[in-house]
Amino acid sequence: MEEHKEKKRGILIVDDEPEFVLALQKALKSDKCDVVTASTKEEAKKAIKTINPELVILGTLSPRGEAFMLHQWLREDPKTKDLPIVVIDAPPEKQLIKGWRRDEAVMMDAEEYLAKPIEPGALASRAQTILDRATRRIKVLIVDDHWVVRDGLKSVLELQSDIEVIGQAENGKEAVQKVGELSPDIVVMDIVMPEMNGLEATKEIYKKYPEIRVVMLSQYDDEANILAAEQIGAYGFIPKRAASSQVVNAIRAIHYVGKRLQRPSPVSG
Repeated sequence: MEEHKEKKRGILIVDDEPEFVLALQKALKSDKCDVVTASTKEEAKKAIKTINPELVILGTLSPRGEAFMLHQWLREDPKTKDLPIVVIDAPPEKQLIKGWRRDEAVMMDAEEYLAKPIEPGALASRAQTILDRATRRIKVLIVDDHWVVRDGLKSVLELQSDIEVIGQAENGKEAVQKVGELSPDIVVMDIVMPEMNGLEATKEIYKKYPEIRVVMLSQYDDEANILAAEQIGAYGFIPKRAASSQVVNAIRAIHYVGKRLQRPSPVSG
């Protein structure tokens, strides 16, 4: 099975004080973050064109007004207009030289406003929280014994900006293992599979990981399967004949609202 590699999250630090930048860069450094720095407005603009940051930490720039001008540019550019920005103002004694003017502050659109001096570790922790909140996607594990079905579902889900397919499994036994390894938010689970079927796997998942939410997927959308899925605590049941049109909305409803899906009408005859 294909293993999931988590994409690094880009952070752009813009500040003209090397010691502050170096300390913050060290505090933010991890295997989950890719930190890029710029010391001028123009360097920041060039960096934005070559990387895709998910958070901008906008510190102090000289002369006064440069940081505000960069802030306005970020908010006007389609590529960056929705990016979370953390503004770090100059300390009180330097605010007349490189701080934000009162009229500029009124126009500020930022996730956080802080002023130096600030401890780099504390700032890194706040930045990570903002980044997690801004970039958090619904993690989905797809379980089906047919690769064509898995591939089709993955193609549909990966078109969504708020959904991430973090792994796949081809039977129930592997599904239980992958849930423990990958910690998905939602499992899209087929019912009829070799080694361990989807109902048995779901029971096992709920026993070990009760916080995980499972939605059942099967071409056999009869009353017995629907009832069995409900009895083991599954959040819903999607017939394979309607999977591509229903699965995205189902995942969002289950994840964001905690809503169980409406029972589908069984196929008659």
